[in-house]
Amino acid sequence: MEIVNPKTLTDKVTSVISHVVVTTASKLAFISGQVSVDETGALVGSGDYYAQAIQVFTNLKYALEAVRADPLYIVKMNIFVVNHNPELISIIFDAGFHVFGPNWPKTASTYIGVQALADPEWLIEIDAIVIFP
Repeated sequence: MEIVNPKTLTDKVTSVISHVVVTTASKLAFISGQVSVDETGALVGSGDYYAQAIQVFTNLKYALEAVRADPLYIVKMNIFVVNHNPELISIIFDAGFHVFGPNWPKTASTYIGVQALADPEWLIEIDAIVIFP
């Protein structure tokens, strides 16, 4: 996997994402949108963006572990946030750093503010595409 952050694009976001990810991988995993529910289906962190983000990233980590994929092999993430406002960006990325630590995937990412998700109590949903080198 090759990370490309050209000098012609801003470096203000490259501490958390990469502008371009290039891969020649032949095997991919597509991880469905993960939300803030535990293994029993119970909501975690009602009304709390940070608590929900921790659970969402933890669920993403569990999905990666299930297919024996390193977080650094995520090539694309979509992050959906209900009622987005700028203050939520650091809250959500801080939760991701808490879960993944030094293995935070600085991948191609899209952060999308949305009106609602499938369940009115869900505040964050993240899906991902993973390569197997």
